[in-house]
Amino acid sequence: MNTIVLIRNRAMKSIRRILISSRNSSPFLSTPANSGHAPPIASNSPKPRFNHHQPLQMHRIKGIAQNVFGLPSPNFAPLTMPFILITSNRDVSTFKVRNCSTSVESRGHDKNFERIYVQGGMNNVKPLVVESSHEDVTDERNLGDVNVSVGKSKWEESDVEKQAWKLLQGAVVTYCGNPVGTVAANDPGDKLPLNYDQVFLRDFIPSALAFLLRGESEIVKNFLLHTLQLQSWEKTVDCYSPGQGLMPASFKVRTVALDEDKHEEVLDPDFGESAIGRVAPVDSGLWWIILLRAYGKLTGDCSLQERADVQTGLKMILNLCLTDGFDMFPSLLVTDGSCMIDRRMGIHGHPLEIQALFYSALRCSREMLVVTEGTDNLIRAINNRLSALSFHIREYYWVDMKKINEIYRYKTEEYSMDAINKFNIYPEQIPPWLMDWIPEEGGYLIGNLQPAHMDFRFFTLGNLWSIVSSLGTPRQNQATLNLIEAKWDDLVGHMPLKICYPALDNEEWRITTGSDPKNTPWSYHNGGSWPTLLWQFTLACIKMGRTELAQKAVALAEKRLPVDSWPEYYDTRTGKFIGKQARMYQTWTIAGFLTSKMLLKDPETASRLFWEEDYELLDICVCGLSKNGRKRCSRGAARSQILV
Repeated sequence: MNTIVLIRNRAMKSIRRILISSRNSSPFLSTPANSGHAPPIASNSPKPRFNHHQPLQMHRIKGIAQNVFGLPSPNFAPLTMPFILITSNRDVSTFKVRNCSTSVESRGHDKNFERIYVQGGMNNVKPLVVESSHEDVTDERNLGDVNVSVGKSKWEESDVEKQAWKLLQGAVVTYCGNPVGTVAANDPGDKLPLNYDQVFLRDFIPSALAFLLRGESEIVKNFLLHTLQLQSWEKTVDCYSPGQGLMPASFKVRTVALDEDKHEEVLDPDFGESAIGRVAPVDSGLWWIILLRAYGKLTGDCSLQERADVQTGLKMILNLCLTDGFDMFPSLLVTDGSCMIDRRMGIHGHPLEIQALFYSALRCSREMLVVTEGTDNLIRAINNRLSALSFHIREYYWVDMKKINEIYRYKTEEYSMDAINKFNIYPEQIPPWLMDWIPEEGGYLIGNLQPAHMDFRFFTLGNLWSIVSSLGTPRQNQATLNLIEAKWDDLVGHMPLKICYPALDNEEWRITTGSDPKNTPWSYHNGGSWPTLLWQFTLACIKMGRTELAQKAVALAEKRLPVDSWPEYYDTRTGKFIGKQARMYQTWTIAGFLTSKMLLKDPETASRLFWEEDYELLDICVCGLSKNGRKRCSRGAARSQILV
């Protein structure tokens, strides 16, 4: 990873003509003309400085400008100041140009970034970046004796909670002296950490909430802003780049040498280029939006959400998610392994977890977008998608005894506008285990829905987040908790909670996972028990007035987790054994426990993190179809009472 530095106007005066004619600039880093400085990343970040005495290699800059930038275009604003994303206060010796992809036009003079490119795409917009030619020489984790200042707890803490807080503080990663996240795991006995020494966006969410509930917001603010600026980095696998607006799956703070006695800290993001299977992290951007709202709700500070760069990054993620495609459904179409279940597990298509996070992110965005003439169309698109998505999930993903009996009697090969079996589901798809497993008073949202295919597995995260976000109806949400309570031994057992139920085994396991040795039956993603799901279960229970279920689960975890060294996951049908490949001192296990404890102690604060039913959305129908014409609206033809 090469060292990245910021170039000030006066340092680049000699090549200003080339740069002004460039059409390649970063949307996040543009500043008003003659400002002479870059927008801050964090209020207490050290100011970068530039070595003005080092000569620039003009022939290299000129050659790059001719070969990369091309002729100026009237569609692009002139570059008012060249600069880059992430810096530290070190001097630099020699330079070369790096091309980083961006996703919106550079409008440094437009404070609200209203000319963001919403439809279509700008495939070759690349800002000028100057960076050191030195290579990485070290790979540091920035852990150890980092002392994170945390607020004093309002409640008395048990010995287990005190131990957990000490471990969480020990997992903090710093960049230029400021906390920016927590590593995935901080196991001192792990000699081969792989990527567990990185800061993952999804893994940091419970850590962020724990810090916010404790009164410490600096680390969360720094995390949000640094990951936002990583959004504009180049993301390429085999000469192909994914959609603009993609957030990284993780990042790592690396230290590189400038000379014999000087070093530089840089952030090294991973957008899926190094991931198993090379899958883009669809959920990263959705979690980022959810955390941005949580930051405002728990701190009372909405100024971060209103920043121009934050508003632009928010729009970029929304543009990526709301782009029109070939789909006939309002749900997001994704590949296998694009969320918490990041290995092949047969969830490609329209998995519930992604839909629940997508719905939450849309509701968050509607709250946080600055309303202007330029955002009218985007807000309208959000409302339309929310309405269609909520109907789709409530009507077609929900199963209980009544719905299963209805599917059992389905007629197939229906060709009409009023077909009951819209997706041509064959009754033989109903698995034998489901007939006896589902309780009379419970139900849940299935894991996936595609033409001629329903995945009847129970996926915990998707169902819990559907409760938190009110993607499900109040009746459905209560029924989901009824099912968890009735099937406690299956879904909780010795350790909360199963990531999915039941596990794939035998031939089904071989076909679906490709004989994955890590996802063997009742292990890891294939029916393993993940303590980090505890905080989401707690939040769902608080929302539905079922705190006794959360207290029971937290008490169970509190007895085992410290004894077992806070493992990543548990194996076997009831979660009795520590996972065969589980990392110890897993950060989101620790943070999930702490967040659950604090949420239970302060339900009023917890209420800021979930959503109530939005009845206005239920009245919106945007299909434009006449109920009396040849085509009929799905809502009018639907048989289920989704508003109950």
